[in-house]
Amino acid sequence: MKKILIANRGEIAVRIARAATDYGVESVAVYADADARALHVSAATEAYALDGQRPAETYLNIPKLLAIAERSGADAVHPGYGFLSESAEFARAVLDAGLIWIGPTPETINLLGDKVQARKIAERVGAPLVAGTPDPVSGPEEVLAFAETHGLPIAIKAAFGGGGRGLKIATRLDEVAELFDSAVREAVAAFGRGECFVERFLSNPRHIEAQILADNHGTVVVVGTRDCSLQRRNQKLVEEAPAPFLTPEQRENIHDASRRICAEAGYRGAGTVEFLLSEDGTISFLEVNTRLQVEHPVTEETAGIDLVIEQLRIADGLPLSITETPEPRGHSFEFRINAEDPGSGFLPTPGEITRFRAPSGPGIRVDSGVETGSSVAASFDSMMAKLIVTGATREQAISRARRALAEFEIEGVASVLPFDRAVMEHPDFTGGGFAVHTRWIETVFAEQITIAPRVPETAGEGLTRTFIEVDGRRVSLGLPSSLLAGLGSAGMTAAPVAPAAAADPAELPAPITGTLVSWLVAEGASVAEGEQVAVMEAMKMEAPVLAQRSGTIGQLREPGEFLSAGAALAHVVG
Repeated sequence: MKKILIANRGEIAVRIARAATDYGVESVAVYADADARALHVSAATEAYALDGQRPAETYLNIPKLLAIAERSGADAVHPGYGFLSESAEFARAVLDAGLIWIGPTPETINLLGDKVQARKIAERVGAPLVAGTPDPVSGPEEVLAFAETHGLPIAIKAAFGGGGRGLKIATRLDEVAELFDSAVREAVAAFGRGECFVERFLSNPRHIEAQILADNHGTVVVVGTRDCSLQRRNQKLVEEAPAPFLTPEQRENIHDASRRICAEAGYRGAGTVEFLLSEDGTISFLEVNTRLQVEHPVTEETAGIDLVIEQLRIADGLPLSITETPEPRGHSFEFRINAEDPGSGFLPTPGEITRFRAPSGPGIRVDSGVETGSSVAASFDSMMAKLIVTGATREQAISRARRALAEFEIEGVASVLPFDRAVMEHPDFTGGGFAVHTRWIETVFAEQITIAPRVPETAGEGLTRTFIEVDGRRVSLGLPSSLLAGLGSAGMTAAPVAPAAAADPAELPAPITGTLVSWLVAEGASVAEGEQVAVMEAMKMEAPVLAQRSGTIGQLREPGEFLSAGAALAHVVG
């Protein structure tokens, strides 16, 4: 390959562009309007506009991406993670266009992307596995029947999903129907398919995963393990490698099962095999992610391997640079630095970053997609950067992490830094044992974190499009809106913004900037203060809408509308 189209944005696009340079090939960035000044645009050799704002019209638009690949002369496509990275349709379209796909084959993506089929492969090769439905369930009644047979808690999971979306944990029978509907909604929104299956959910489990690499020459290598138990709403927040406090037998069981599953599936490329580890030591296969993981840097730091360059080598038909699991060199933590406010339930906080000062020093790596002056758009994922901290031992890595987190400064938007600092002082996580699990944040972690100061929210800078003539030919021109706002003398002044009207106590305000997914009550229904009446979605996460007072609800906005935080969703008349 000579030139790679990076079909992604943010820090992973920057990461891939850097790896391409190290590998000796050129890279092509793509960008939505709100990302016109993003770091990944300047990190690549060249960049092309996707002409749009929302994911569906930009980073998820296969025809646009392929057109840019042809226009730029790219001969390969790297999908990063998220968006189209696990889309067999996109992989097949890339290959049909005569381009190199940097990832598993479409057939493998389809096979392992179907969580039901992946379970069957795991069962066939003798991997550890808990009880589950053999096929997708038809509705909440079937979920209830499974729960009554196998007991609670149970996991309702999207059959064609990942990243925690479309996954709901039911601990009571009376919540099964609501959680099933929510899982289906999230699955349809994220993956275009709503099929879900059910399996027994292990009590207070840890989340352990194995990083694998497989080339075209039959070599499958487990690069190492990671622990990703610190999650909120099934979204990972802190990860570490190698997974601590495993017995040699548990580690070998995970390594062996991962190799056998990937060999059976004919895997090629980088991937992750995920497991749950219960309090009593039970290990159960969870899923295979057919892509690079967000947390891949902790494995790179402890294994001494550049996983993205290994992906490029595999795509070029070269053998892996390793043939067996390397001995870990130290210990590494990764902190996902999301634009979310842990003091108010981790609500996403899009806006402009007025200060971004990353830490540095021994053992510190920062993979960032932003800098001071960058905008965090409401339409996309909330992750701004990743802080990776490595030490010779877990104890040294903890000390360095505390120092690095204290140095990190972000202003203008809220961040999860206060949460990260609190976690690294908590004995459940940093003590001599390991008492955290996948629901530890929701059930045990009780630190009171101050709500971040609120900054007037913007939807991102965006572009204003016009036309110019170049040598007599009409050419589309996109200019940052802030630039046009300052060109009043040229006759292109921005429209004045009317002052906000006083809030009407009857108005039910949107808690976040995002999409109104659905109403849980009908027009004219009586609601109580604090009752959940609707669901909104932003940055790939659902957020409940609670009635601001008791009364009769009316004037409901239509589901599917994209609304700013504070906008009136309905009226509640007392």
